Amino acid sequence: MSGPNTSYDPVEVAALDPAQLEQAVTDALAAFDAARTLDELKAARAAHQGDKSPLALANREIGALPPSAKAEAGKRVGQARGKVGQALKERQAQLEAERDERILVEEAVDVTLPTDRQPLGRRHPVELMAQRVADLLVGMGWEIAEGPEIEAEWFNFDALNFDEDHPARQMQDTFYIAPEDSGLVLRTHTSPVQSRSLLERGVPLYVGAIGRVYRTDDLDATHMPAFHQIEGIAVDEGITMAHLKGTLDRLATELFGEGIITRLRPSFFPFTEPSAEMDLRCFVCRGADPDCRACSGTGWIEWGGCGMVNRNVLTAAGVDPDRYSGFAFGMGIDRALMFRSGVSDMRELIEGDVRFDAQFGLEV
Repeated sequence: MSGPNTSYDPVEVAALDPAQLEQAVTDALAAFDAARTLDELKAARAAHQGDKSPLALANREIGALPPSAKAEAGKRVGQARGKVGQALKERQAQLEAERDERILVEEAVDVTLPTDRQPLGRRHPVELMAQRVADLLVGMGWEIAEGPEIEAEWFNFDALNFDEDHPARQMQDTFYIAPEDSGLVLRTHTSPVQSRSLLERGVPLYVGAIGRVYRTDDLDATHMPAFHQIEGIAVDEGITMAHLKGTLDRLATELFGEGIITRLRPSFFPFTEPSAEMDLRCFVCRGADPDCRACSGTGWIEWGGCGMVNRNVLTAAGVDPDRYSGFAFGMGIDRALMFRSGVSDMRELIEGDVRFDAQFGLEV
């Protein structure tokens, strides 16, 4: 490998020529002075201080010089770059000051002026969605029932056929009320209203339960530790899965549009047997777009769980399971709102931004 050229003259390198360096500085200062906005100044900075600017190219040439020439060339380039940097800093400060003064004038508000504008309050979109579902159930002849959010562990688990060692009972899924032996929890679903309604109202029973539930989930785009559910239960003589499917299809059509139906996939829940996961026909592509982002090209969107009420649940509520049968279903109201309105982040529902709520103010 050959050594450096000790007789190499840095002045002969075009990028390091003093006249060219001076011209680069002059051009940069002129470009900065000509900038009338911060965006224009940003473009000028890229042109005269960026990686492809004349001064940057000159700085890279220094590395190829012999040691005896590097000091002088470095000093010359450094002074040029320092002068450009100082000019940029001063011009930026000027433009920022002008911008701030302009904003003060353009966005000034006279708070002493009288006004007759009184912004109207709006109901929260989750409440609107819950009321819409409730209206649909009432229109079908059902009733709406309520239950406590601080629930007895017996209603939340035992009456619904949860085993003593069921994972849902563990502290990582359920909020328990102190002390540990209080027998009280923050309800993890609205299903306890099923047992309460059966005990209080008897059969036949057609009831929808809407309310807030709690689980120890971390807050992210698709989960919340406190969210809302709609639970439906119908108990009467001769109730079958066909009645369940017809009810779900009616709700899907009313909430998401004509032609939107549901499908059932076998699953397991302690309080229903047989049990099923219910999917909603994609209301965006209706199953016709393999690249649909809403359903990932499957044509279906997971909506909730359902099934025939377990005999043990009926027995716990004092209902004869040999005479009566029933179905139950449950889905998240927040999730249904996200589907219906195109909300991508569940946190938007609870941040309290009035601009978000205003979008739903006139929904009926």
